[in-house]
Amino acid sequence: MMECTHINTPMALKSIITPSDEQPIDPTRYRQLVGSLQYLTFTRPDIVHAVNKACQHFQAPTKADLRAVKLILRYLKGIMEHEIRFFKQSLLCLTGFCDVDWVGCTNTRRGTFGYCIFMGANCISWSSKQQPTVSRSSAEAEYRSLASSAAEITWLTFLLRNIDIQLHEPPQLLCDNLSALHMIVNLVFHARSKHIELDYHFVWEKVASGVLITRFLPSSLQVADIFTKALPKTSFQVFRFKLGVHKLPLTSLQGADKGNSNSASIQSMPKQNIYVRS
Repeated sequence: MMECTHINTPMALKSIITPSDEQPIDPTRYRQLVGSLQYLTFTRPDIVHAVNKACQHFQAPTKADLRAVKLILRYLKGIMEHEIRFFKQSLLCLTGFCDVDWVGCTNTRRGTFGYCIFMGANCISWSSKQQPTVSRSSAEAEYRSLASSAAEITWLTFLLRNIDIQLHEPPQLLCDNLSALHMIVNLVFHARSKHIELDYHFVWEKVASGVLITRFLPSSLQVADIFTKALPKTSFQVFRFKLGVHKLPLTSLQGADKGNSNSASIQSMPKQNIYVRS
C-alpha cells in the first residue's frame, strides 16, 4: 500500500461485486487492519462511517470487504497532512446534527444513523452506527436517530456541568426530516408511532422541559450526512472541513517554530459557520 495512488473519499459510491469477490479471506489480517483503523476514528471523524461498515464483516470477510478497507488506506495516504483542529475562541453552546440512511443495509434493511455534536465551532463527539431494529418509515428512522443524539447531548451536558462548565443556552439538535420533528410536538400516538413510545417520550420530555431545542435543517447543510452513506467528492470535502479536519499549514510541516506556526495557521484559517443560532 506504500506505492498506491490516493483517492478523494474513503468509500466508493457504487461497487460492482463479481463472483470472485465473494471468496472468503483470512479474517486475522482483515481484523488487524480494521482494528488499527478503529483507533484512528477517535481523531478522524471523516473515516468513521467507512470503518463502521468494515467492522460489520469481521466474522467472515471476503475479497470485496478487503478491497473496501484498502480504499480507506488509499484515502488516508492522500491526506496524511490533515488533522482535526480545535479553536479556543468558541461559544459555550452545544449544537448537534443527526441523520439516518433509511434501510441502508441491503441485507437486514436496518438504517445507518450518525450524529456529530459541536461545542461552538469544535466537533467534540461523533458516531456512525447501524440501528438495532428495522424502521417502518423514514420518519421513524429519523426519530430514533433524534433519540440517540439527544441521549449523547444529555450526557455531554452532565459531563460539562461536573467540571463546572455552564452552557450559555440550551443545546440545539438539527434534523432534516420534518415528519420526525412534527412527531415531537404531536402528543397523539397513532399507528406509525405508537411502537416507538419510549424514544418518543424521551425526546418529547427534553423538548417540553426546555433543556433541548430541535430545529429543521436542509439536507444540503446536514453535516451528519457524512456518517450515514458514501458521498461524492465535493459534498464529502465540504462536510469534512466543517467537522474541523483541515490540512496542516506549510510552516508546521517544515518544522517551524510551534508558536509562530500555530498563530499563523489560526490567522490564515477561514471562518467556518457551522450553524447560525437564532
